[in-house]
Amino acid sequence: MKKYIPILKSTKMFAGVNEKEIESMLTCLDARLRTYKKGEYVFKQGENSRDIAVLVEGTLHIQNDDYWGNRSILGQISVGEMFGEAYVAPESGVLLNDVVALENNIVIFFDVKRILTTCPSSCRFHSLVVQNMFFIISEKNRKLVQKLRHMSKRSTREKLISYLSEEAKRQNNSFIIIPFNRQQLADFLSVDRSAMSNELCKMRDEGLLEFEKNKFKLL
Repeated sequence: MKKYIPILKSTKMFAGVNEKEIESMLTCLDARLRTYKKGEYVFKQGENSRDIAVLVEGTLHIQNDDYWGNRSILGQISVGEMFGEAYVAPESGVLLNDVVALENNIVIFFDVKRILTTCPSSCRFHSLVVQNMFFIISEKNRKLVQKLRHMSKRSTREKLISYLSEEAKRQNNSFIIIPFNRQQLADFLSVDRSAMSNELCKMRDEGLLEFEKNKFKLL
């Protein structure tokens, strides 16, 4: 567990907390480290959870499969990101999405009750973690609004333009690298992969963009 303290220190959840303070909090917050192999579920639809998790190694996808096996990718979790907070409230109900390992992963789980109930000494760094969590949830809501803006577009081309434009603004560059392969991008935008690939080729032929795998240049 101690080897991951520097990673925890770099996360938004522990922003402003030094390594010594984090180490002293691990027992207080009932921190538990678990490993997952590629393809394993960290969280699964229908389960209950009362933990907040932080990814300290690997990459995860938040995804949802319907009855017929059609998959939608709702987001990607990278090292240092917090997840699981949407289901820890008493009335949250069961998990609605899966969280799946894209590679070998290591996750640290924290008891949400231990986080929200500050210790008797009301240490500064514990209160700071609670404040940080509020800011993280606010940022996640903003990203959800951005995704909904992409999804609200009617055509595959409009969804692609909306997403790629947003990434170009975020990366502050006309040359961008996205975190998805073709199938994952199609799942993220909820479009057919073949139709999306055809649309990308048309956009390339029209001089709107260039691309190679997950690298795009907007023209």
